[in-house]
Amino acid sequence: MKWLEAVFIYGHMIKFSHSVFALPFALSGAALAATRSGLRPAQVGWIALAMVAARSAAMGFNRLVDRRLDAANPRTHNRELPRGVVTPLAVGLFVVLSSGLLILAAHQLNPLCFYLSPLALAILFFYSLTKRFTWTSHLFLGLSLGGAPLGAWLAVAGRFDLPPVVLGLAVLAWVAGFDIIYACQDYDHDQGAGLHSIPVRFGIGPSLWLARLLHLISLLLLALLGQLMGLGALYLAGLGVIAALLIWEHRLVRAEDLSALDMAFFTMNGIISTVYFAFTLADLLFLGEAVLWL
Repeated sequence: MKWLEAVFIYGHMIKFSHSVFALPFALSGAALAATRSGLRPAQVGWIALAMVAARSAAMGFNRLVDRRLDAANPRTHNRELPRGVVTPLAVGLFVVLSSGLLILAAHQLNPLCFYLSPLALAILFFYSLTKRFTWTSHLFLGLSLGGAPLGAWLAVAGRFDLPPVVLGLAVLAWVAGFDIIYACQDYDHDQGAGLHSIPVRFGIGPSLWLARLLHLISLLLLALLGQLMGLGALYLAGLGVIAALLIWEHRLVRAEDLSALDMAFFTMNGIISTVYFAFTLADLLFLGEAVLWL
């Protein structure tokens, strides 16, 4: 069926399966906010739709503006746009549709989310342009995904607060760290193409150490969040599991051997975000303030 083939093509183009990176953190933000404001099942659905739509719009825009860069990169030249499997016009329409779904979901959540949805899209789209002029592009990607738990908190509580900001900063540091690791595989191409990244600016070895530092900062911020929210032993156990996974991730990748990079990036980071949500929710339900369904 043609529609099923189209779903597969666009899902593969935006790497839909990688939504697992940010969605568990968004759900964690919603669960934490629920301890103060309650939570309705419909809110969870709209939050999930907003997350998927935001990521789809961002990835579609990234593929669209990077199509010529992707065509010149041996690692990415087989992507759908460089191969002509989809057209720029079709991807542009996909981005518009995804953006519209995000705005719709935000409108269904509350006025604050609706008013902030254009800003969220601007941040998501801006990231795709940053590697053309700054080596801090990894931090902008972290900002894009770090907005997920903050947005989910706003969706539930309808107001800003310190805990979601701390969680957002933790996600920012976590994402920036693993994106630095991921960028190491494009070191030669990016250097030759005049693109900016931390590995190009500082070299692969120092960049891997910077990624480790960012992940340490992320863990410390998550620990601070636990203190702010009064979370207990299960939450701390989850942080222990995450610390072990991060150590394993960094042991998989070395400056002289990047062969295990895909496993470190795709497998480990999906596990880490899921583990965080599972232990946070378990702590809230069994040791702390249960999530209230209203």
